[in-house]
Amino acid sequence: MLISIIGATGTGKSGLSLDVAEALARRGHAAEVVNADAMQLYRGMEIGTAKLPVAERRGIPHHLFDLLDVGDEASVADYQVHAREVIEEIQERGSIPLLVGGSGLYVSSVIYDFKFPGTDPVIRERLEAELLQVGPGVMHRQLKAVDPAAAEAIGASNGRRLVRALEVVEMTGEPFGSGLPDESAFRQPTTLIGLTAPRETLVQRLDRRVEQMWRDGLLEEVRGIGPTTMGVTASRAIGYAQAIAQINGEMDEADAIEQTAALTRRYARRQVGWFKRYPGTTWIDSDDAQRVDAALGSIGL
Repeated sequence: MLISIIGATGTGKSGLSLDVAEALARRGHAAEVVNADAMQLYRGMEIGTAKLPVAERRGIPHHLFDLLDVGDEASVADYQVHAREVIEEIQERGSIPLLVGGSGLYVSSVIYDFKFPGTDPVIRERLEAELLQVGPGVMHRQLKAVDPAAAEAIGASNGRRLVRALEVVEMTGEPFGSGLPDESAFRQPTTLIGLTAPRETLVQRLDRRVEQMWRDGLLEEVRGIGPTTMGVTASRAIGYAQAIAQINGEMDEADAIEQTAALTRRYARRQVGWFKRYPGTTWIDSDDAQRVDAALGSIGL
């Protein structure tokens, strides 16, 4: 059995995962958390990713956090291999894995029969050079012309994923999404638990979270990491890119916070759209006082 707790950023997935793990333990079923948030793979990126501190994990084993150095580039294909290995190890111990996170592609790569096309270094190098020259907005329009669904899912600001999608389209002659899995069949028996919140509530929650990131010392965290040591993925993460711009004098604090909040809201909307496609998900309001009981009811334990 695999349980996956999904939803937009700010809906309380980490907290619910801890509550569910403890409730399962009381019923005689040990559970362990497996991270499915791409940015929480990075060591040192704590505040801007809302990574749950070790001291607050209630003694529940957590996996796939802090795997990468900030100079490394995250790869969903590599993550898929690691995550499936960890899940199998947890199951072999007789425990239940809880796959928790809001990175939709990462979740899909684990729960569905998801296969990744190879890469072509020549095409990739040319597209990456073009990205630097014209920017992600132009690349997004190029992708929209050949694969509107992929362009909508990726958005206009994620240059790295836009390059990858255009590379796959050019290599295969097929839409990027044509290799996506059949979302009517799980790779193994899986229970999907989704957390949701009214739009106005979520927007307020996300805006407060962004402001709190700055109060908690995001700038100091970035300075400690060293902005020049951060690779493309880490340095372009929402919040971190704006903190770097503020440190470099390219943006004042108010603008950095506002831009981060706007991008976070946009990202949350894309997450909602992505996860809505998952059939059979039990959706629970994040403020529901009975959310743990509702989650356990969907699991059937």
